[in-house]
Amino acid sequence: MKSEIEKMRSGELANMLDPQIQASFRHAKSLLAQFNQLSVYSDNYRDLLKDLIPDIPSTSTIMPPFHCDHGHGIHLGEHVFVNAFCTFLDGGNISIGDHTLVGPSVQIYTPQHPMDYHERRIPQEYSLPVSIGEDCWLGGSVVILPGIKIGDRCVIGAGSVVTHDVPDDSVVAGNPARVIRTNKA
Repeated sequence: MKSEIEKMRSGELANMLDPQIQASFRHAKSLLAQFNQLSVYSDNYRDLLKDLIPDIPSTSTIMPPFHCDHGHGIHLGEHVFVNAFCTFLDGGNISIGDHTLVGPSVQIYTPQHPMDYHERRIPQEYSLPVSIGEDCWLGGSVVILPGIKIGDRCVIGAGSVVTHDVPDDSVVAGNPARVIRTNKA
């Protein structure tokens, strides 16, 4: 039988009041309260970041302040830069490829709630993973919805709301974001 965290990570409805999920929330929020008081030059910056996001490479940086639900659902490649004021709701896994730049105030959402309002009254949700490829650039205030896959070498214009998958080498912008051109090398 799956744990509630396993259900959450696999896109099944999960009980948000489950003690393991609540402990994960509490752990992340406690670390974030400390982390968000630091700069990248603070002595304990890297230690707190590593406690929050266990597999973060030493070449990747997240600028405080930063917000997330769990931390352990965030998987960054090498040389990823996440600017200040970003929010990554990582009920589902969020994967970001090598050499990707994430502008300030970017929001990545994985949680989904049931469409039926009766079901929404129950403290449950499911999450759909978000995947962002290598060598991408997400402009400031981009919003990425649950379940989205962004290919390699993409540029997402500032303020865009990404509601559909984005193929490799695309430049997208708008709300909803749409491909405005492709960049083939």
